[in-house]
Amino acid sequence: MIKMIRQNNYPSIRTQTTKRLKVLDIIWLTICILIATFFIIFLSIPKNIYLTLFKKYKTFANEHKTASEIIRFIICGGIATVIDMFVMGVVMYLMQPNIYDTFLNVFINTPTPSTLSTVIGTGVGFLSGLVVNYVLSILFVFNEKGKSKSTKGFIIFAILSTIGLGINLAGMYIGFDLLGWNQWLVKVIVTIIVLIYNYISKRLLLFKNK
Repeated sequence: MIKMIRQNNYPSIRTQTTKRLKVLDIIWLTICILIATFFIIFLSIPKNIYLTLFKKYKTFANEHKTASEIIRFIICGGIATVIDMFVMGVVMYLMQPNIYDTFLNVFINTPTPSTLSTVIGTGVGFLSGLVVNYVLSILFVFNEKGKSKSTKGFIIFAILSTIGLGINLAGMYIGFDLLGWNQWLVKVIVTIIVLIYNYISKRLLLFKNK
């Protein structure tokens, strides 16, 4: 009898355990794995390789300033995009816990979310990625800082960001709500469009010679 009770309760216990993997557990686990992987790779590479790569990059950057700037922009844009999508996933998970068993279900085997959670998640994720992208752009990407650090530069940045956010939200609405495409497919397409817009607009209007 006891054996039968244990067998009958096992699936429910396993289900409860799975549901306890909440968003913070996934976040901390992911961060720990990434940090550990980074340090393992970093410590395993000899220092002379870093010096050689840095010298080659400096030579390339001096000879091809625009190309190196675009490469840095793409790398920083990729970092901002990962943050954008991650924050979007967190918002969608917190807004609709009834349709996601775990946080990973936001990205894998995803049920159809509501338009409201998708739009809000897109907006919050976009703004989070945008802040990261702006800071990295000032510190690492653009050779010319232009008006980016001034009050006028901040206003221009805010206007350009608002336009970019409008393109992002409009694209998500058209692709997801009207056309019925997968939200992540639409997200990738819209992100590429906004990435191109961000580089061209900010390069011409913000990060240029005074």
